[in-house]
Amino acid sequence: MTSSPPSCRFITNKMCPFAQKAWIALEAAGAKYNLEQVSLYGPGGKPDWFWKLNPKGQVPVLVVGDEDLVLADSDLILDEIQRVVDAKRSKLYDVMNNDDVNATQKVQSFRNCLSEFLPIGKKAVLGGNNDKMWTKLQELDALIQTPYVAGEQLTVADCAGFPFLWRIQQEYGNVWEEHGCNNIPQWLEQCSRHPAFAKSIQSSWWWWW
Repeated sequence: MTSSPPSCRFITNKMCPFAQKAWIALEAAGAKYNLEQVSLYGPGGKPDWFWKLNPKGQVPVLVVGDEDLVLADSDLILDEIQRVVDAKRSKLYDVMNNDDVNATQKVQSFRNCLSEFLPIGKKAVLGGNNDKMWTKLQELDALIQTPYVAGEQLTVADCAGFPFLWRIQQEYGNVWEEHGCNNIPQWLEQCSRHPAFAKSIQSSWWWWW
């Protein structure tokens, strides 16, 4: 008999985009978890038990089993999601276990480019240079093989990118194509229809700063 993977505690705030990308990955992979929300602001502050799990005080935090593994960073959660869920059971395409070099390169390139985009996007939204933002978004657009980043298979790259590019669309509207981004709007629409992504979308949300 094969043992089931341990259940997890997912400690989050649904309005945070970093927490959202980890939430999407857990849902998309089919992980067993209990979601616990913490307030990051306000008079109550964060509970003491949360500070013990993550002294930085940031969400998300994923606790596997009886604190056998504590992942206190959204990228770490994405990196470890297949181990947490068990790759054989996961509904997310595992580029590493499938020895798919091409998909692995696409996923890594997209995530690297996304990391470069975040500070540029922040400056643009706060009144900085929009041209730089759209130039970087064109680079991201070129890395998307629709329907998903790596083509037909849903990967952690899609989970990583959706919260941030969705927020850009909320702020600027559906103006992608006039800025040379033809793949992103199709990709956003495709992801939004997926139950894991749809579940994570909130009417009130934060930026990534």
